[in-house]
Parts: sequence; structure tokens; C-alpha cells
Amino acid sequence: MARSNRPRGRKAQQPVDDDEAVDLNHLLAGWRRSEVRRDGLWHVQPVPAKQAVKTYLCPGCTQGILPGTAHIVTWRGDGVLGDNADLSNRRHWHTHCWKIK
Repeated sequence: MARSNRPRGRKAQQPVDDDEAVDLNHLLAGWRRSEVRRDGLWHVQPVPAKQAVKTYLCPGCTQGILPGTAHIVTWRGDGVLGDNADLSNRRHWHTHCWKIK
């Protein structure tokens, strides 16, 4: 008879400390990254479908991004008016529209 390599029982789960919980939330929310495009430096953060709860207008195709649709949020990284102004001017893009921008 062939031997089974399946685990026979469940191991006790380790408690999650606060640092690991923060890292997990960061992974679930997506990674923020910086991209250099023809028109300058941009900060880009993916929005998973679970966190997309509002309708946004994509500046690339001028179509709506419906709730429950994964997409990208971008804002300038090299704006003249400062970080607060750049964050207030962030835009939601379809992932495809941002890639072909």
C-alpha cells in the first residue's frame, strides 16, 4: 500500500502580533509604488475590488469605475504645490487605462 504524505492533524495557530497584522493589512490593501512617466513622477496604489465601494470617473477613458472593480489610484510625486495638494488631486484609473497612458 502506498504511503500518504498528508498531515494527520492540525497544528495550533500562532497568535498574530500587531506588527504582523499591520503587514497583513498592507498586503491586502496593495503596495504603493512610484512610477516615472513622460509627464513626471507618479505614486501609484492598487485598490482591490473589495475596497472599491464608490463610483469614480476614469480620466483615461472618461468611463465610470463601478463599485467592486479593482483599479489604480495615482497622484503626482513631483508636484510644485507640495504633497498635500498632490494627494488632494489624486485620480482613480482603470488598470488598463493607466498602463496605456
